[in-house]
Amino acid sequence: MRQTLKLHPESRCTAITRIEVDVARPRAGALLLSYEVTGAIADLRLPPLQPAARGDELWRHTCFEAFICPADGKAYYEFNFAPSTAWAVYRFDAYRSGMRPADEIGAPMIDVRSSPTRVTLQVGLELDVLSPRAWRLGLSAVIEEASGRLSYWALAHPAGKPDFHRADCFTGEI
Repeated sequence: MRQTLKLHPESRCTAITRIEVDVARPRAGALLLSYEVTGAIADLRLPPLQPAARGDELWRHTCFEAFICPADGKAYYEFNFAPSTAWAVYRFDAYRSGMRPADEIGAPMIDVRSSPTRVTLQVGLELDVLSPRAWRLGLSAVIEEASGRLSYWALAHPAGKPDFHRADCFTGEI
């Protein structure tokens, strides 16, 4: 399932023309996300590749995110993936409350490829610890241009400032 992220109405981005995400379930308990950013990649501030490791506050720079919430619940997971291959996974009890590292979920497999007009970040997640039921999915990205300006992209944006944690951003299904 291919999804297109939309630029937040209060954001501006001159470097990027499109962000798409392919979502696949290669098998039960696995999720494959492939974020594809198209535009003038040299006009972005991208960190150099490094060995994959857990990190915090990745959203302060270019970062790709996924939120997974049970269709009938309030608790959710937040996944952050940086083009450096740094990553983070958090669990929340409800909207922005009860945040803690989700140590029950293992390290993702992250692959990053870049050209002058495209960056692709592919993530493989093992989610066997999540019960096999219907889940709502929020997909988003924070893009940092070379000037330091940040733009916010998501499947859906509620009114007001960018906030990827809001339930009305979780418009995808898996």
